Amino acid sequence: MEPPLELVGISHKTAPIGVRECVAVSGARLAALLEELADEADEAVVVSTCNRTEVYLVRPRRPALEIYRDHLGHYTDYAYRHRGLAALRHLFRVAAGLDSLVVGEAQILGQVKSGLFAARQAGTTGPISEQAFQTAIAAGKRARAETAIGRGATSVAYAAVDLARAVFGDLAGLRALVLGAGEMAERVLEHLAHYGAREVWVLNRTPENAEKLAGRYGGRACGMEHVAEALAWADIVIASAAAPHYVVRQSRVREVLERRTQPLFLIDIALPRNVEPAVARLPGAYLYNLDDLETVAEKNRAARAGELPRVERIVADELAGWMEWYAGHVAADRIQRLKAWIEDGLRRELEAALGGAAREEELERLVRRLVGKTAHPLIRMAKDPKLGPRLERMLEG
Repeated sequence: MEPPLELVGISHKTAPIGVRECVAVSGARLAALLEELADEADEAVVVSTCNRTEVYLVRPRRPALEIYRDHLGHYTDYAYRHRGLAALRHLFRVAAGLDSLVVGEAQILGQVKSGLFAARQAGTTGPISEQAFQTAIAAGKRARAETAIGRGATSVAYAAVDLARAVFGDLAGLRALVLGAGEMAERVLEHLAHYGAREVWVLNRTPENAEKLAGRYGGRACGMEHVAEALAWADIVIASAAAPHYVVRQSRVREVLERRTQPLFLIDIALPRNVEPAVARLPGAYLYNLDDLETVAEKNRAARAGELPRVERIVADELAGWMEWYAGHVAADRIQRLKAWIEDGLRRELEAALGGAAREEELERLVRRLVGKTAHPLIRMAKDPKLGPRLERMLEG
């Protein structure tokens, strides 16, 4: 019995960063998208991260691929689509960290939770999406509790710092500039400190947030208006700010490079990107983005290869449990409709036979008593996975 769930998405496996940033949604844009999707399906949830934007729909009213195209742009050549069990399995694997660029990353579980929360706020969840996402979150928690897939450093932030280590070797004495003051920036600072980087600047559009974060790691904090000064000072820039536009422009970097003899390395792990891609064309500037972390991610995958079968078994176990719930959900819905159908039929027959002789409350008691005596065989039929669909057709007819 296939659940009426469909998924359309774009991820790091199917689309370059230039496409992914065009379909990424958050904040007000995510709320507006969910409001639009409320007219397209019975239920809708969106999961949007730096490496994926996926739309989950329950009983869409037209092809899911068309819905994705019309609301998120003409990028369907990069999209994948799953239905029923395949969509559910994909969601569980995402939450378990199996489908991430950095396998086992912890952030994806929080991002799945955020997607569910946003849909709840928009009023677009329902019984199927709620149970699907709650079970996916449970699968993700089990994967991290029962296996070693998430142990050690598993995050995009770590991959960025590992790339810096590959470029510079020893990070001690390195002057690092971190753009942003959110969770990703904090993870970057944590890994930089672990590998010996002591000179750090944190730039953020809200200086108070930058000061709080920099203070925890002995760094200096500035507002974004100091970006030129900070770029001139830094050996490496790791950009993770939540900004709708480029924070670091080619023209700004060109001016900085004209006044220094050392090259400037920039690792942009933000989506949308913080650093204008044209920076990569400047002599003396070396720009990396999320797509360039694949080599680091591959090393991480190899290190966790032994854990993957165990996590896949957890996914399969949670999938089986969800399908048990779904069978009960379908049966309960059938039983409710069956009782209503029988009650309606009995009421009409009794009214025709008794005319006005019976009072309304007496008629209701009689109907309920007769339903209780006659409905049991049909209720058993409603619960049967083979006979239930026949009953479904009878009720629809």
